[in-house]
Amino acid sequence: MKEKQDILREKLALSKQGGGQARIDKHHKGGKLTARERIEKLLDPDSFEEIGALVTHRTKDFGMADQIYYGDGVVTGYGTIDRRQVYVFAQDFTVFGGSLSETHAEKICKIMDLAMKVGVPLIGLNDSGGARIQEGVRSLGGYADIFYRNVQASGVIPQISAIMGPCAGGAVYSPAMTDFTMMVEGSSYMFVTGPNVVKTVTNEEVTFEELGGAHTHASKSGVTHFTADNDLECLRQIRKLIGYVPQNCEDKAPKLAFDLKEEYREELETIVPENAQQPYDMKDVIAGIVDEDSFMEVHKEYADNIIVGFSRLAGRSIGIVANQPLSLAGVLDVESSKKGARFVRFCDCFNIPLLVLVDVPGFLPGTDQEWNGIITNGAKLLFAFSEATVPRVTLITRKAYGGAYDVMNSKHIGADVNYAWPGAEIAVMGAKGASEIIFKKEIKAAADPKAKLKEKEAEYASLFANPYSATERGFVDEVIFPRESRRKLIRAFSMLESKVASLPKKKHGNIPL
Repeated sequence: MKEKQDILREKLALSKQGGGQARIDKHHKGGKLTARERIEKLLDPDSFEEIGALVTHRTKDFGMADQIYYGDGVVTGYGTIDRRQVYVFAQDFTVFGGSLSETHAEKICKIMDLAMKVGVPLIGLNDSGGARIQEGVRSLGGYADIFYRNVQASGVIPQISAIMGPCAGGAVYSPAMTDFTMMVEGSSYMFVTGPNVVKTVTNEEVTFEELGGAHTHASKSGVTHFTADNDLECLRQIRKLIGYVPQNCEDKAPKLAFDLKEEYREELETIVPENAQQPYDMKDVIAGIVDEDSFMEVHKEYADNIIVGFSRLAGRSIGIVANQPLSLAGVLDVESSKKGARFVRFCDCFNIPLLVLVDVPGFLPGTDQEWNGIITNGAKLLFAFSEATVPRVTLITRKAYGGAYDVMNSKHIGADVNYAWPGAEIAVMGAKGASEIIFKKEIKAAADPKAKLKEKEAEYASLFANPYSATERGFVDEVIFPRESRRKLIRAFSMLESKVASLPKKKHGNIPL
């Protein structure tokens, strides 16, 4: 018995050594943590329980029979983040470059199955050179097994992927199907085909960083939602993100204790300029409404004409979608519509109420937008809001023009409570453009066309460029002073907390992909 215990201790010790000390030292020289260090920093102290520590690969070909490492390049198990359970896997680059083998995939699939059964978030720390070539189709089959489980888990449990090293070829599709992807600046990259293949096929010269680095995917492709300067910062972001989301689709996000006071915010009165053509920062509005320092922006560098992110309102977790007047005047375009739609659908999956802040002049015109599918992409955001059954509250801060008024969580597509500030303009279009169309003949026939245009502009503005016509129709529930916004929104979300809504019976909707 004692001999068996000694053997077990020896094997467990070997399983924690990764690919050997030399490889671990090399890994550290790049400023990267090892797989076990990442898990240690991510989870609460002493909470990690490992599963499959003694698993080894089954390959006998190409000299692999002599290269046995316990764990087979991935550390899997469960632990807690702020005392809430999560499942986690961390690929170990020091073992065969973190390459995915049949048994490596089986370990990941096992904890994915457990996470689904138990109903807790799944976190993947990816650092892999891709499929293990020595195993051929068995490795490819392992990837497909993981992909299938990503899809089955989608909308059931939160799935978070951190790219902390290379992620290439078929390996990129698992993170792409999870809810949030994080990348580390300078040490992680993602692409389907690498720079060498790109040069061979298209003759383009491109570096790893330019092709698939963190900044590229954060600002150009939108593949990654968050970037971090180093491994530790990335792991801190995961811990913070987990705090805003529930354990599963039948749970609610954690609610923090909060002492309500008078909750008026005078600083909101002066944010929107009197000149309707002058921009302002919608993040100042967000800061004036939500709990202090609670806003966590998602997709910060991508499609910045729309803002999405998590925050808290009186301790309650909420998702925020807001137009950003500082960028393209806050118009909706292809990228911002996709960004907003994806976030809305995540919040709806996991019972997170939505606050929508509106200052939108319409959809961005132009051949580039039309040829790149602004119709179907704009429809994605419309579809996402219309399908959402979580509590939904809208606040119109300034402009709400044309079809974009409908799309940005209007009453007509199911919003529960809609507010507007006194200076809000709700109309088909701006007063100038509308007057040029409606009063075209009168303006053309006038002795002073410019003066007549200004006169008609003022006439149209007095009739439509205000929130009161919409309020009379019930499309806006109340016109409120900016300083009252936080207080009103807290009460609205509290009132909606027990909201129950359901969609017509169907297999699933057909969102315009």
